Amino acid sequence: MKKVKVAVIGCGYLGRWHVEKAISLEDAELVAIVENSQEGKSRASELFPDVRIELDLSEVLNDIDAAIVATPTSTHYSLVNNLINAGKHVFCEKPLTSSLEDAIKLNQIKLPNNLVLQVGHSERFHNVWKTIKSDSELKQFFDDKACITIDRYAPFKGRATDVDVVSDLMIHDLDLLWHLFEEEPKDVYAAGHKINTNKWDHVTAVVNFSSGRRAILICGRGHVEEQRKVQIIGKRGTLLIDLMNYSYSYASPGATPENIVKKSYEKADHLLEEQKLFYSSILKNLESPVSMSDGIKAVTWVDAVQRSLESGKAEPL
Repeated sequence: MKKVKVAVIGCGYLGRWHVEKAISLEDAELVAIVENSQEGKSRASELFPDVRIELDLSEVLNDIDAAIVATPTSTHYSLVNNLINAGKHVFCEKPLTSSLEDAIKLNQIKLPNNLVLQVGHSERFHNVWKTIKSDSELKQFFDDKACITIDRYAPFKGRATDVDVVSDLMIHDLDLLWHLFEEEPKDVYAAGHKINTNKWDHVTAVVNFSSGRRAILICGRGHVEEQRKVQIIGKRGTLLIDLMNYSYSYASPGATPENIVKKSYEKADHLLEEQKLFYSSILKNLESPVSMSDGIKAVTWVDAVQRSLESGKAEPL
């Protein structure tokens, strides 16, 4: 295989960007866009007049090696399940499924050794994580007693309303906790508000770990500005990462304002990087950089936050 023949399923907010990346990459051949309504098909045709557009996945299944699933979360399980059963490689936007029940059912499927399933946890692809992991001083902030705070706010955009803010936004930060610290939580306590929809729109979650780490995650989709900040506080001082402005700052214990170190990092095209790795994994028979197991873990943690929101008490993981 010289190129991966791929279809993009869903051409909405994220899907259209995935289409552009697939068109631009040498390792991919975009076969078609799949949109399940005439309105969506017409909209996709206007955006990409030279691309084949179909209403149903069955119309392209025999012509592709892989598919990118960029549809509403509630459709992910059935699409991913069908694609796996058809022997197709899958890139699925996060969350992998809309429920833990569906995630467990997917987990019972044994993927063939040569089949790649990658989940779109894009926040892993900020260049700052490489910088931190390769810097001996910065790595010390990842102490096992550290307190982590992650704030993720956005104005209400009227999309992804088929899920709550935990599945829509907080899942990024739950996945980052696993990606950065690789420790399973002990329990989680969450509280929230329903503001713009009949689902949770603003949520605060406290995640406790057996090592003594504690993470406080706050996310909302009804704020006056966008904000994405990660702060790690421990015996080495404070490390603050601004994911919106591509910068980080750190202060050692006792540092005065003039001694605070402030640096910027290069912005990455997350979707482009994810797709590059997806096609590379297929062509070189490599393990997915964000596996089905990672996707299921994120859904499992989301489920614990949601259970706590409903019960009003800490829930175990």
